[in-house]
Amino acid sequence: MEDGVDQHVARWASFWKDEPKFAPEVEGALVRMKHILRWIERSDAAAFARNEEDFTLQDFKTLHVLMIQPWPTEATPAQLAEAANVTRAAMTSRLDRLEAAGLVTRTIDATDRRRVLIRPTPEGREMWNRYIFAGIARDQAALAALSAEELTQLNALLRKVLLALGE
Repeated sequence: MEDGVDQHVARWASFWKDEPKFAPEVEGALVRMKHILRWIERSDAAAFARNEEDFTLQDFKTLHVLMIQPWPTEATPAQLAEAANVTRAAMTSRLDRLEAAGLVTRTIDATDRRRVLIRPTPEGREMWNRYIFAGIARDQAALAALSAEELTQLNALLRKVLLALGE
């Protein structure tokens, strides 16, 4: 059985038929991983476009980095910006929305009045819980073609690659 990536790889293999530097299996694997991630990103975007609340994918991603961050119950805006891979200005805008919606609080650090601490509210935790499980279901749907054993094998192979890359 072939997919669209096979056609892509065959075109490049034909173009570079005498070029030993071209590795068809590497090209195929990387393009397929990109397609899977793009499918998940589109699925996530569509789910948030359909929601009835004024809660965006960016709102969720911001709450998500707050909920999974390594600090026990709080983070600074700078820490969240770094974790979300956005500018501090973008994070400020995101936090303004979440605070206005009652999903996070901003408080001055009692030990250092220059620091602002962001904490999820109970409503913020509930909102995150509601959306995280829907996202987990979309992620599982993306890989539903694989058996449990195949997922274990795929994870082992991807882990091997990441360790070799120093990640």
